Amino acid sequence: QVQLVESGGGLVQAGGSLRLSCETSGRTFSRHSVAWFRQAPEKDREFVAAMFRSASSTYYADSVKGRFTISTDNAKNTVWLQMNSLKPEDTALYYCAAGTRTILSTVRRPEGYSYWGQGTQVTVSS
Repeated sequence: QVQLVESGGGLVQAGGSLRLSCETSGRTFSRHSVAWFRQAPEKDREFVAAMFRSASSTYYADSVKGRFTISTDNAKNTVWLQMNSLKPEDTALYYCAAGTRTILSTVRRPEGYSYWGQGTQVTVSS
């Protein structure tokens, strides 16, 4: 069982930066694909970024490409999402997800991941 705990969310002005963290307890991410999703009120959960199969490849939503970076530490206990040049439309609850059975066709989809954190709120003011 993989337990994920997100942190690092908060309130920031447009143009600012935040770094979200996702820590796992009990296991490392060494054999997992990991991703960040977000969900704004009354909207569907949206893909943000992913590292596929232990960082062999990274993927980003078009809306965050060039502004957000997903990374992991060498011990693969933590995954980060560095968010720069934040915009009000980035406001959402951000979720960390992990899975061992993610395939290319599901790397950008919630069903590609078996484990989810509780989420951390990011609010960007204009």
